[in-house]
Amino acid sequence: MKYRTLGSIGWDVSAVSFGAWAIGGSWGDVDDSESLQALETAVEEGVNFFDTADVYGDGRSEQLLAQLYRDYDDIRVATKAGRRLDPHTAEGYNRENLTAFIDRSLENLDRDALDLVQLHCPPTEVYYQPEVFQVLDDLKAQGKIKHYGVSVEKVEEALKAIEYPGVETVQIIFNMFRQRPAELFFEEAKTRDVGILARVPLASGLLTGKYGADATFPENDHRNFNRNGEAFDVGETFAGVDVQQGVKAVRELEDVKPDGMTMAQFALRWILMHDAVSCTIPGAKNAKQAAENARAADLPPLTDETMDAVADVYDEYIRESVHHRW
Repeated sequence: MKYRTLGSIGWDVSAVSFGAWAIGGSWGDVDDSESLQALETAVEEGVNFFDTADVYGDGRSEQLLAQLYRDYDDIRVATKAGRRLDPHTAEGYNRENLTAFIDRSLENLDRDALDLVQLHCPPTEVYYQPEVFQVLDDLKAQGKIKHYGVSVEKVEEALKAIEYPGVETVQIIFNMFRQRPAELFFEEAKTRDVGILARVPLASGLLTGKYGADATFPENDHRNFNRNGEAFDVGETFAGVDVQQGVKAVRELEDVKPDGMTMAQFALRWILMHDAVSCTIPGAKNAKQAAENARAADLPPLTDETMDAVADVYDEYIRESVHHRW
């Protein structure tokens, strides 16, 4: 495993870390014993940073990570707060609600203080409300949280968020199908020493190459119920890419994939070619997936020729429908 510094926080985090959405819910049925095996396998592979949220399985994901904490006290866990709001409005990001969410996550994770808390893709208006970030500063001063950051949908939101000095990390969708963050935001984040968590790295599985255009998913899988953004931002599902177009692009990417790595590992290694990225956080529902993901960090760098080929595929199949939206 390779490690990178998480911005001004200073932690050395595994370049390939672990996103715990899938073990909580909204990705079809999951088995807690398999989930724990996936988490333990990740640690054995060198993963030391885990990302979750209070809404993943209504606390299920956080509670599983609490069990991991008990066996491995040198890991770090980031969680997210805000999406429990119903309706999910900017007004809901107030002191009372945020404090309640933090207290609940402290209980779920069985911690005295949360390592890192991120606002969970709030409405854009929240980034223009300094009082929200003052609440986070106060929670930090109270000792309930050690550090805070944001998880965003749009580059605009990321750029606004890092104007607040207390924001130490930004989680943003970045993958072969969502390349816009690298244009401006990455350099701005590096200048301010902000850590970057690259989420949805495999475009909800599209970039693994496992799915065809006719793929079907269970009713309780967001790849079924959020195809058009019915439940949350459509960019969270398949990175906002039309499945048929995405499958065509993946077939082209498979032709330029270096030998000795899976398609998923190729997608992860591509992300790590960008030095502004602190870590990427693929999910895993079983030990095999966790090990495969983690081992991508130790693969050799991609050549300029391969990077150019990925850019060409993006330009031909993806850019027009996705690049301007997020």
